[in-house]
Amino acid sequence: PPPSHGPTLTHARYCYERAVHWYAKYFPYLVVIHTLIFMVASSFWFKFPGTSSKIDLFVKILRKCFDSPWTTRALNEVSEERGEEKLVTLRKNNFSKSFTERTSDEEENVGLLRSASVKSNSEKKTPEPESSLSLLDKKEGEQAKALFEKVKKFRTHVEEADILYLMYVLQASLKVVEFLIIIVYTAVLVPNIEIVVRCNVPPELTGFDIYCCNHNKAHLFSKLAYCYICFVGVYGLLCIYTLHWVFHQPRKEYSFEHVRLETGINDIPDVKNDFAFLLHLVDQYDALYSKRFAAFLSEVSESRLHQLNLNYEWTNEKLRTHLTKNASNRLELHLLMLPGLPDTVFEISEVESLKLEQVSNVTIPSGVVKLDSLQELSLIYTPAKLQLSALNHLKEHLKVLRLAFESPEEIPVWMYALHCLEELYLTGPLSSDVAKGATLESLRDLRALSVLSLRSGLRKIPPNVADLASQLQRLCIHNEGVKLQVFSSLKKLINLVSLELLGCDLERIPSAVFSLNNLQELDLKDNKLTTVEEILSLQHCRRLVILRLWHNKITYIPEHISKLHTLETLDLSWNKLRKLPSRLFYCTKLRHLDVSHNQLTSLPAEVNILQSLEFFSAAFNSLEVLPEELFSCKRLRTLVLSNNCLSYLSSRVSNLAQLVRLDIKGNRLEGLPVEIGDCPLLRHSGLLAEDSLFDQLPSDVRNKMTQS
Repeated sequence: PPPSHGPTLTHARYCYERAVHWYAKYFPYLVVIHTLIFMVASSFWFKFPGTSSKIDLFVKILRKCFDSPWTTRALNEVSEERGEEKLVTLRKNNFSKSFTERTSDEEENVGLLRSASVKSNSEKKTPEPESSLSLLDKKEGEQAKALFEKVKKFRTHVEEADILYLMYVLQASLKVVEFLIIIVYTAVLVPNIEIVVRCNVPPELTGFDIYCCNHNKAHLFSKLAYCYICFVGVYGLLCIYTLHWVFHQPRKEYSFEHVRLETGINDIPDVKNDFAFLLHLVDQYDALYSKRFAAFLSEVSESRLHQLNLNYEWTNEKLRTHLTKNASNRLELHLLMLPGLPDTVFEISEVESLKLEQVSNVTIPSGVVKLDSLQELSLIYTPAKLQLSALNHLKEHLKVLRLAFESPEEIPVWMYALHCLEELYLTGPLSSDVAKGATLESLRDLRALSVLSLRSGLRKIPPNVADLASQLQRLCIHNEGVKLQVFSSLKKLINLVSLELLGCDLERIPSAVFSLNNLQELDLKDNKLTTVEEILSLQHCRRLVILRLWHNKITYIPEHISKLHTLETLDLSWNKLRKLPSRLFYCTKLRHLDVSHNQLTSLPAEVNILQSLEFFSAAFNSLEVLPEELFSCKRLRTLVLSNNCLSYLSSRVSNLAQLVRLDIKGNRLEGLPVEIGDCPLLRHSGLLAEDSLFDQLPSDVRNKMTQS
C-alpha cells in the first residue's frame, strides 16, 4: 500500500528531471543555438566593419555601373571606333628609305603596327550608325567620369588586402565544422528521445519496484530531430561545396579574358586579392554584372569618355576664340593644358598652325585630313601618337614641326617619316647622358628639310645632321651655356646658308665655319668670345652678308675686318669695345651696324665711307661728340644714340634726307637744332627725345613734324 506521506516533487516531475535524457529535454534549445551560430557565421562579414564597408561600397558601385548609359555605349562603340584605330610605331634603329618597298636584306624596315590596346572583332560586330547609339548628354558624361574615379580608388584600396577572402573562408570552415558536430552527436543521441521512459526510483517513493512515465513530446521531438538532421545535412553539403568552390580554383585572381574576347576591348586588366574574389562572387549571381563593370576598368573606355566630355566642353565656337596669327603669319590654334585633343579641332578647316602645349593623351586621328590648310604643328611637352591615315596626310602637307620634350624617349619616331617637312625645331635633351652625343635617328628621309633648330645641351653636333648635307640651309644650335666642342659634322653641310651657334660657350670662332663657302649669315650670340682675330678667315665665306657677334666679351675688333667686303649687317652690341677700328668702315656694303651697349667714347671719322648705311645704333655708350662725317651717310633711315653723354647735335642732321627714326633720349642735350625740321621723312612719332627738347623748337618746326 502506498505510504501515507507523498514526496516533495510529483512523480512526473521527478521522473522528467531524473530519468529523461538531457538531449530529449534540451533539443529545441540546441536547435536554436545551432541556428544562431549558423546565422552569425553566415552574416558576420556583412557586419564586421573591415569587410562590410567594402561590400556595401562595391554593391553600390556595381549597381551604378550596371545602370550607367556609358556602359552600353562603351560596349557598342569603343571596340568599333577604337578598334579601327591604327597607331603608328616606327621601330627605333629600324628605318627604310621607302614605306611602300620593303626588303629583308638591304635597307632597314619600318613597322606600322596596330595598337595593342584595342582590337576590332569584325566577325562578331557590324558598325552601327551614330544615330542608333545611345548618346550621352553632358550630365551623364560627368556622372560616368565620376564612376571611373570611384572604380579606380576602390580597386586600389581593395586589391591591397585579402581580408574578405580570409573572412569568407573562415565562415565557410566554421559552418562545415558546426555541421559535422551536429550530424555526429545528433545521429548518436536521437535514439535517446523515448516516449516511455523507465524511471528508477526508490520503492518507498512510489510503492512500486518499476515505475514508467510517458514523455508526451518525445514523438514530436524525434520526428523534428530527423528532419533537422536532413536540413542540416543539406546545408552542410552546401557549405562543403562552398569550400570546394573556393579552393578548386584560385579565387584571388580574376581574368577578364572572356570579356576582352567578346567586346574587343583588350586593355581591361586582370585583378587580384579581394577585388578578384568579389567579382568571382558576382559571377555566381550573374556574370553580366562583371561584363558591364569591366567597361569601367578599361583605359580605352575611359579615354573615350574623356574625349566625349572634352568635345562637349570645347565646342567649335569656343575653339575659334583661340585662333590667332603666329610669328609666321599663320592662323594658329593654341590649346594649353587640356586632358586630351577635342575632335572638334578638326572641324576648323582654316587652321594653318596647330599648337598643343602640355596636352595629355594625344592621338592625332584620321580627322586631321580635314585640315587642308594645316602646315605647322607644335607639340610643346605633348607626346603624341598618329593614326596611319594621319601620318600619310602629314607626310604630304606638314611643312613645320616644333617639338619640346623632357627626355629623348619622348621624340616621336614618326617624325623621321615626314619627307615633305621643311622646318624642324627640337627643344629638349637629345641624350640621357650628357657625356654622350645626341641620339637622333637617321634624318635621310627628311628630304625637304632646309631648317633645323636644336635647343639642347650638346657636346657635339649630332653626326646624323650630315644626312641633310645636300639640302640643309639653316642650322641653329642653342646650347644653353653648355660648351660645344666637336664640329666635325659642320664641315659636311656645304649648302648651309645660315648658322646660329647660341650659348655654346665658344671662346673662338670654330674653324669649321670657314669651310662653309655658301654661308650668308653667322650668329654667335651668348658665347665667351673675347677676341676675333680669326675673323680674317671669314673672307673664305665669300657670300657672308650678316655677322652677329652680340652678347659676348669682345674687347677689340682687328683691322683686317675690312676684308669682309660682302658684309651688309654687323652686330657688335653687348660687348666691351672701347673703340672701333677705322678699317671697319671700309666694309662699304654695310647697311646695318649696331655697336650699342659697349664702352665707346668716340666714333671714327671714316664712318662717312658707309654710304649704304641705313641703320646705325650706338646707344648705351659713353659718346660725348659725334663726328660730323656721320651726317654724310645720306641713306641713313634709323639713327639710335640714346643713353650717351652727348651735349650737342649737329645742324648737319638735315642732310639725312631718308631719316625716319632718331633716338636721342638719355643724353645731356640742352636743345635740338632747328634744322632737324628739314629732315623730310622725320616726324614727331619717329623722334625719341625728351618732351622739353621738342617743346623748345619753333612752332612752325613742331607743326611741320607733327603733320602726318
